Amino acid sequence: MMDYVNNKVLPKVMKFTSSRPITALKNGMIYTIPFIIVGSVFLILASLPVPSWAAWMNSTGLVPYFNQAYNFSFNVMSIIAVTGIAYEWAKAEKVDPLASGITGLLSFLIVLQPSNPIVSATGKTLVANSRGITGWIDTGFLGGKGMIAAIIIGLLTGWIYSWFVKNNITIKLPDQVPANVANSFVALIPAAALITGWTLVYMFFDHFLHEGMLGWIYSVLQVPLQGLTDSLGGVILMSLAISFLWFFGVHGSAIVSGIMTGVLMSNSTDNAALFKAGKALTVANGGHIFTQALLDQFGTVTGAGITIGLVFYILFFAKSAQLKALGAVEVAPAIFNINEPFLFGIPLVMNPLTLIPFMLVPALSMSLTYLAIKFGLIPLFNGVYVPWTTPAIFSGFLVGGWKTALWQALMLAMSFAVYFPFIRSYDNTLFKQEQETLAKEQAEKANA
Repeated sequence: MMDYVNNKVLPKVMKFTSSRPITALKNGMIYTIPFIIVGSVFLILASLPVPSWAAWMNSTGLVPYFNQAYNFSFNVMSIIAVTGIAYEWAKAEKVDPLASGITGLLSFLIVLQPSNPIVSATGKTLVANSRGITGWIDTGFLGGKGMIAAIIIGLLTGWIYSWFVKNNITIKLPDQVPANVANSFVALIPAAALITGWTLVYMFFDHFLHEGMLGWIYSVLQVPLQGLTDSLGGVILMSLAISFLWFFGVHGSAIVSGIMTGVLMSNSTDNAALFKAGKALTVANGGHIFTQALLDQFGTVTGAGITIGLVFYILFFAKSAQLKALGAVEVAPAIFNINEPFLFGIPLVMNPLTLIPFMLVPALSMSLTYLAIKFGLIPLFNGVYVPWTTPAIFSGFLVGGWKTALWQALMLAMSFAVYFPFIRSYDNTLFKQEQETLAKEQAEKANA
């Protein structure tokens, strides 16, 4: 089976995950993370459900200012993503990435349909300014609502922009012209072609469908995709995919999360909007169960495979010198969700003796958490994004309160229970081998 996977399945998986679109998507989405984290801090401070804190925040008048910071950091992830994806595609093609990223941003804004004109109670159209502009940007599409469209536009823009430059369909200036000036003229033709093309796309959707491209993509693609992933089957499939890839030494966490971050962060944004508005975090109100928090805090917490159970076993029960040495090395990294010493030291990678718990523990943790949320044992996650290195229990509290923190502790205890019989058997095997080696070495010394 391992030969079949290594020779037939894994090469195809690696070819897909290392392809230009997937690489640009993974690397481009990374640019959103620091701004999402900063925005999450302001969201927590502005909307913390503690009466005394809320009263103090309202009395100081800080809430609208904190909301402003949240709206234009967390809530503009789509325009950051489209810029980053187009940037990374061009960078991989060794084309000026900044011009490609800016073109991607402009392309996204071009197809963003303005809202309807402002109309007064008497039915009179109100002119917003002296130039007669009466529409305004729907900022919802700048956040999670426009994420799938941002991915599509970023990929297409990066590809087309790079194609123009690599095929020398550009304006070339003499070598004596400064590089910054020459680069701006290199971008002229591809940028003009792309802006014209996206303008035609905008005209098509506006004239024939009477809605913007972003709205159409949201209703036709993003909503069904969010619904498909926001299911028990989607949760189990994603957890198994991460462990499966890691078993063969491939960074499954980065690959799966990189591909799915757009959808999961869109789900998180919907939950964050409910949390900010003070509404009940329920599916009926438009909330989602499967968000980035479910993956980070219940799928890969303490590292891929949720290996904290192994840490506890090794610290208190291990007999073999190999595992004891690894336990001393892994304790500190495990607190911050880093477990490469275990993955390659025990090893868990390519080790059939630990494959079952390695795949089972994350699947159980994520699916049980999904069901716990579905049946109201713990609340939906509030949409707050915490860094993946945030220690367990504390991260659970930040994304869902004390009930979620307690549930996270239960899932960590579950990991110990599932790993225990497998790692004990493996530990006994290692201990027996070490004893045999030691006896052999002592016999050789005695004979010498």
